[in-house]
Amino acid sequence: MSQKTNRILDLDPAALTRLSGRGLLAAIRAAEGRTVLAETVVTVPPLVDGCSNPELAAAFGADLILLNLYDVNRPAVAGFPARKGTGPDPKLLKEFGLSGVEEVMGWGMTAGEIRRIAGRPVGINLEPIPEGELPKGFAPGRRATAGNARKAVEQGVDFLVLTGNPGTGVTWSAVAAQVRCIREELGRDLPVMAGKMHGAGTWENQDVWLEESVLEELAKAGLDVLLLPQSGTVPGVTPDHVKQWVDRAHRFGMMVMLTVGTSQEGAAPTVLERLALDGKAAGGDVLHIGDAGFAGMAPPENIMAYSIALRGKRHTYRRMGQSLTRPSRFK
Repeated sequence: MSQKTNRILDLDPAALTRLSGRGLLAAIRAAEGRTVLAETVVTVPPLVDGCSNPELAAAFGADLILLNLYDVNRPAVAGFPARKGTGPDPKLLKEFGLSGVEEVMGWGMTAGEIRRIAGRPVGINLEPIPEGELPKGFAPGRRATAGNARKAVEQGVDFLVLTGNPGTGVTWSAVAAQVRCIREELGRDLPVMAGKMHGAGTWENQDVWLEESVLEELAKAGLDVLLLPQSGTVPGVTPDHVKQWVDRAHRFGMMVMLTVGTSQEGAAPTVLERLALDGKAAGGDVLHIGDAGFAGMAPPENIMAYSIALRGKRHTYRRMGQSLTRPSRFK
């Protein structure tokens, strides 16, 4: 008899932090569209003093945490004191009137440490931008490359997300190329999620957001989870479009993460409830809520509303309330 796969929405924090590789993907699949991923920006002071944004997102119902703008060459997650010997020279900070920022900017904090503190699997965004086309000021440690992916794994990430922030010019072909490159470097175990939450400064086809040939290319490259925008978040993307794309991705063996990455994560909770239900109706496996509310994360009450719409108060309150030190009932 095959061993039962536990659903991610049932797992306590101790079990969540043990999830890795194919086991993480199996737990997501078993939850049948009831997995909430919350994205946070790591480079700005947190929404609430004394608590990092990843901790806050976890406390309000997120199963998975995604760190945006994380630099594998200079890891940092705001909301924590800087590690000794990291960040700018304190004398320089004092000269510019910035004394004290080292207490909140989290220089030296890694993704693996966030997993331990927040009690959730943690991933980072890497952006598939060709080297000669990097926007001014773009940190090389944020690019989707085999070397950066290797560093991310060494720093404790549980999954990678390959996508582009606004205006970066990321294209579908670049996404597929880097999925393949990272697979060749790291093998098949690490979960890789990739796609586009919005145009990212490019719209390659006037009438078609995603072509069948792109789906096939991504599947052959070894993609586990395809990122697509929720209907109602990108102009012209309707529920019918999303349902068709999700069905096709599933036929190619990929799961789908439907994203709210267009600042609508900061809309009224009722909007998030509608987006959550639309995403579930379309067949999304992971439901993402972005970081563009205030101070680098969605309003916490919207994360909770999103979760309740997807799976009710019972599962949401359990996810919110379980202690990191609770003895796990899962082996």
